[in-house]
Amino acid sequence: MRADVAVRDGRIVAIGEVDEPARRRVDATDLFVAPGIIDPHTHYDAQLSWDPHATPSSWHGVTTVVGGNCGFTLAPLLSRDADYTRKMMVNVEGMPLETLEQGASWDWSSFGEYLDGLTGKVAVNAGFMVGHCALRRYVMGDDFARESAPDELERISQLLEQSLASGGLGLSTTRSYTHTDADGVAVPSRWASEEEVLRLCGVVGQHDGTSLEAIVSGCISRFSDDEIELLAQMSARARRPLNWNVFLIDGDRPEQAQHQLRASLRARELGGRVVALTMPVFAASNQSFLTFSNLWYLDGWTEVLSLPVPERIRQLCDPAVRQRMSEGARGSTLTRLADFDRYVIGDVYAAENEELRGRSVGDIARERGEDAFTTLVDIVVKDDLRTVLWPVLATDRPEDWELRRQLWNDDDVLLGGSDAGAHVDRMLGSPYPTRFLADCLHGRRLLPVERAVQLMTEKPATLFGLPDRGRLRPGYHADIFIFDPATVGASLPRTSYDLPANGQRLLSDPEGVERVLVNGREIVVNGELTDQTPGTILRSGRDTRTSVTA
Repeated sequence: MRADVAVRDGRIVAIGEVDEPARRRVDATDLFVAPGIIDPHTHYDAQLSWDPHATPSSWHGVTTVVGGNCGFTLAPLLSRDADYTRKMMVNVEGMPLETLEQGASWDWSSFGEYLDGLTGKVAVNAGFMVGHCALRRYVMGDDFARESAPDELERISQLLEQSLASGGLGLSTTRSYTHTDADGVAVPSRWASEEEVLRLCGVVGQHDGTSLEAIVSGCISRFSDDEIELLAQMSARARRPLNWNVFLIDGDRPEQAQHQLRASLRARELGGRVVALTMPVFAASNQSFLTFSNLWYLDGWTEVLSLPVPERIRQLCDPAVRQRMSEGARGSTLTRLADFDRYVIGDVYAAENEELRGRSVGDIARERGEDAFTTLVDIVVKDDLRTVLWPVLATDRPEDWELRRQLWNDDDVLLGGSDAGAHVDRMLGSPYPTRFLADCLHGRRLLPVERAVQLMTEKPATLFGLPDRGRLRPGYHADIFIFDPATVGASLPRTSYDLPANGQRLLSDPEGVERVLVNGREIVVNGELTDQTPGTILRSGRDTRTSVTA
């Protein structure tokens, strides 16, 4: 429909033909005016300290972000634990250590103090879950690698209570084998008993406008029956929705997708709600033998890739070590990562590798008469492990996308999961809104663009209980995304060194993004940032309402 959208004092006051005089008019003729995108899974907890616009997400139409996911938050925090927390975030979320050290003040203690430090200083709306790891570390200190004693559990519960009362959006936790701290020890929340987890879910249920987020080992492979039951019990105990990340969909294995959604079915039986997050496009993602990446998750690889670089290279040159790593990769549940012939060589640094840039490992291996793994390791060793590796995904066929299209319309599936703010030099999920819109308008055309917008705006707003957000209607907050349907999209990833301490990250420039407004004020104009910081730090109970689970 063609209509005027009138905004006053940060709210939409009229939609239709508006004849009232306006202090300022923006001509959006032939443009699409949509609600701002809500990204349900980010790790902007630290980045907002030096980047109030949460780039590059806001470039691509995102007006609201939810952080504090996967059990990892920067608060509550005792000063003794700041270094541990920073190094843990480096290991589990791929953030440069020097950037974390120099980019944030680290002068908060309570969760409320952390939120206060961001209030009035951000351009996007931002809310944060309370991380289970932070709670356990605060109470148990270095002695977290065990189940909590009754008195410790009481203190952890009280600390969560205080954090939620000050505005935390809920509880996030991880029980995934992939999450270890800088010392290679399972992160604090992985040591918690199920009794502790469920006790904390009960605390969440005592606060309005809260929810749960959880990661278990089966999120990236296949849920066990025990994991399905735990996720369902968590939601039922809290009487709050729980979301998990990330729901991978393969057209060859539709039964696998239905298996993962059993968690949602079981939760519904218990009166809860479990929602799977899935990305509507592939996130640009590369791998490396030098810095943390998904390759670390292959069976037996962490013990080699976590060594100091000189020793790592020595080990990688050992035929026996190569044999063990090759066997571990083939036996891993992450089979796609072990399809080494499908990797494409990206940036290279040794002169003898220069001619390999842009070529597949499989083609190079066939020329050399070697297996792909041997060829791959030889290349990265010559580059002192700096080689950038781009995997070519096997699940990019019409049948894969048709299954995804069907599942996107499932009530228990939510679009999102960018991980924005994490794995900054390895992965780039933040441009998913503009890339998905471009795909709907000019690519696969799997959904009408109006439906695509709804799935990225109204649906997450409902899940998180964000009143007056996620739609364009009178009385709603004026979070608005204006884009050109003819040109909307995102550029190819590029490397930037614009983080504090010259930290490296991947970026993608917006295309066809005319304006992004948060609470009625422009934060992006013609693809460029303004100096406005109108974002709200979302606090549970004040800015959220309880979402129905049953």
